[in-house]
Amino acid sequence: MAVRTSEAEWIGGLTDGKGTMKLGSGAYQGAYSFSSRFEQGIGTNPEELIGAAHAGCFSMALALFLGQAGYKPRRVHTVANVHLDKVGEGFKITRIDLNTEAEVPGIDNKTFLQHAENAKKNCPVSQALAGVEIRMNAKLAG
Repeated sequence: MAVRTSEAEWIGGLTDGKGTMKLGSGAYQGAYSFSSRFEQGIGTNPEELIGAAHAGCFSMALALFLGQAGYKPRRVHTVANVHLDKVGEGFKITRIDLNTEAEVPGIDNKTFLQHAENAKKNCPVSQALAGVEIRMNAKLAG
């Protein structure tokens, strides 16, 4: 199977330092800092990248499970909200909210929600993040 690689470099101390993160494919490289992670500064952060990975994985898994059941989705759009909270003396990702909307001809809401729940439970990123509460709000478009 495939092995995917990403890298990060941090220069300096926690609050005055700065870093870069880069995907192994070269598709993304960006700066991050204390400010972009814990405040509203410019740049990315690990939680944002986890959210992108989770939204992408979940959307693909939902399309897979719908297709296996005989439904052909036109579109699956997912937003992942990753909650980073102070817990004790440190920080922890406490919850991820997956908000998805899909266009799936010929499916009823109950069946759609069953497939969405299956995708939430079984996409590889959800499984990797099993120690984090994952909530989902799924709805059919149109």
